[in-house]
Amino acid sequence: MALVEIRDVHKTFHRDAERIDVFHGLSMDIEQGTFTALMGPSGSGKSTLLNLIAGLDKPTSGTVRVGGADVSAMTPAQLAEWRSRNVGFVFQSFNLLPVLTAFQNVELPLLLTRLSKREREERVRIALGVVGLDDRLYHYPRQLSGGQEQRVAIARAVVADPTLILLDEPTGQLDAKSSQEVLALLGRLNTEFNKTVIVVTHDPQVATRAKRQLHLEKGTFVEQGQPASVTAGAAS
Repeated sequence: MALVEIRDVHKTFHRDAERIDVFHGLSMDIEQGTFTALMGPSGSGKSTLLNLIAGLDKPTSGTVRVGGADVSAMTPAQLAEWRSRNVGFVFQSFNLLPVLTAFQNVELPLLLTRLSKREREERVRIALGVVGLDDRLYHYPRQLSGGQEQRVAIARAVVADPTLILLDEPTGQLDAKSSQEVLALLGRLNTEFNKTVIVVTHDPQVATRAKRQLHLEKGTFVEQGQPASVTAGAAS
């Protein structure tokens, strides 16, 4: 069953007088419960695709559906509510607020929900426990290592129990040991908790952990240097 369905998506940016065409009729499916790595050179459209799936950006034309919902047609208010329930996004730069503890950073998405304070606390403790940081609840980002900060960011992404977890270069700022810890955590979220994981990466080690690798070049999926077929998940 396809969780993410992208159909005939075009995406164009304008930089001053210059027109930049990122996607020309891109189509793809990502099945529920899979761990997918999006790879490709800088400027190939990987992060743009992630933003379209998350509803952080809209296609110029075409449709993006996640769990049957037409993300590309939602209003900003509808998107905010939908995203808070369905998508966890992990940024390369962690995006933790330095004045908040790990607990408070993870709790942030739940402040938009109707959960009671007690329910929020329970969920935050569970999320930080899952990422192995139940002993760092009240530490500030400056008191954590880079790997621990990234795990806090992942806990924040999963605290609302989303179906889909999106990560943009999650190991880009980490050392080898921390990278392995984060990769093991992502694998566990996929296999034990049945989360659908899509990760943008340049790191071959990240890609080898994924069950499926998709390579983008100039806005088109390719396999071994050739345009990928529709059955591989994309149309040129």
